[in-house]
Amino acid sequence: MTNLFGSNPYKFGVFGANCGGGMSLSTAPERWRADWDEIVEVYRLADAAGIEFILPIAKWRGLGGKADMWGRSYETFTHSAAAGALTKNIGVFVTAHVPIVTPAFAAKAVATIDHVTHGRAGLNIVCGWNQDEFGLHGVSIDGERRYDQGLEWFLIFAKILEGGAPFDWDGEFYHLRGVVTDPLPVQRPRPPIMSAAVSGAGRQFAAQSADILFTVLPDLERAPQVVAGVQQDAAQQGRRTDVYIQTQIVCRPTRKEAEDYYYYFAEEHADQDALDYFRRQRLATLSKGSTASELPYSRAPMNRFTEASGKSYSGMFPGMYPVVGAPDDVVDELIKLKRTGLAGSALVFLNYLQEMPFFIQEVLPRMEQAGLRQPYSPSRAL
Repeated sequence: MTNLFGSNPYKFGVFGANCGGGMSLSTAPERWRADWDEIVEVYRLADAAGIEFILPIAKWRGLGGKADMWGRSYETFTHSAAAGALTKNIGVFVTAHVPIVTPAFAAKAVATIDHVTHGRAGLNIVCGWNQDEFGLHGVSIDGERRYDQGLEWFLIFAKILEGGAPFDWDGEFYHLRGVVTDPLPVQRPRPPIMSAAVSGAGRQFAAQSADILFTVLPDLERAPQVVAGVQQDAAQQGRRTDVYIQTQIVCRPTRKEAEDYYYYFAEEHADQDALDYFRRQRLATLSKGSTASELPYSRAPMNRFTEASGKSYSGMFPGMYPVVGAPDDVVDELIKLKRTGLAGSALVFLNYLQEMPFFIQEVLPRMEQAGLRQPYSPSRAL
């Protein structure tokens, strides 16, 4: 996926557009509904603008509450095969849940999508956290061992994509016979791997398996320490892992318009019941060595708006980094993020189709002027 690891100093993805609500815990009536034709339009806009990748969320049930965020969702393997066929240059990730997707299935499916897209596929490995979702499949999650299983899963997946003769595998979690796949992916030795983690166990898993780690910033001041820690963990494994965050963009012609809209959907229309459910389920599957106080699920995200106003913005998704303001404000904040060592952001909008065109039109050119991105040329992406 050459455009994912291309030359732009700060990279972007479109995050969560395959799900109703996207990544916004809001009951605002204009929230994202995840209509397929609108999803395709968003992806084509992103593709034409040079945004690097599409990252869908694998969901099997919603969060309840008034809006039931994620209650409507498109399965990610089939979603990304279709999205890849309908776009030209943008990278397309699939999201695989370790407890319910076998490494052999994932290897063949990812290789298939890599051929469909001529080398634009990627894999996001998720070890699971919401037992209610996996009960739907008759599967239980072991919060203490999920990353151990995930690492064995990854090692099998990677070995399959190396090619060669069929092999047997006898590990702690998997006992497999005659494992092989054909065709192998276009990208060698394999498509890029992504993971998301906050806990120490999750970060160690990413250090051993992932090319990209999505993590949470406690605040901007401590961000360089977080990034350096992730990269040090990866270096100890002889690897390099780029660090990304999830970023909710609220961009309007003026700062006041953006801040008012932010308050409107993230506080006045916060889906508190869904947020409470999310926190309960997240804290129920804490990884070994983690404590609730280390994670972002029990506190509101903090930035200059919360600090200045004292407002909580409780409808902002836990762990989300909000970037709110006029186009110049947004670019200034992205410059600060880049200076921490971050490689990029997965972008979230309350309504992707309504808001992303303005972001593309007004923010991307300013980022070029600031040296954060280069003018996009499809021939360069290829």
